[in-house]
Amino acid sequence: MYIIHTDGGARGNPGPAATGVIIKHDKKLLASFGTYLGVTTNNVAEYKALIEAFFYLLTYRKEQREEVICYLDSELVVKQLTGIYKVKDENLKQLVSTIRDSVNQWGTTVKFHHVTRDKNTQADAMVNNILDSKGP
Repeated sequence: MYIIHTDGGARGNPGPAATGVIIKHDKKLLASFGTYLGVTTNNVAEYKALIEAFFYLLTYRKEQREEVICYLDSELVVKQLTGIYKVKDENLKQLVSTIRDSVNQWGTTVKFHHVTRDKNTQADAMVNNILDSKGP
């Protein structure tokens, strides 16, 4: 089983933004990375973090397709991905479509769960470290 923790953040909204991704397999850390996105919104950053996580799985773990559980501290994103909330913003619709395509390519069970920020500290720290490194 894969456990993924992702976070996306923007300082200002929109503002300088980054992603944070932590991927574990059977409790062993596989990958820890993030990306500086430039100026965008918090919601875009949250979605891009998930896209990066699935890109990693589909690129480097495609032969080992097991259940994936994704933990995010964005309740909005989780509710949009699980169909509880509709996605109205056109830009976000494209990002959701990319994630759904990735989930379909993965081909096994993928679950999305909301967690509080204190349960997502590693991904959150990754975002903040990247943003801190880019200056004020």
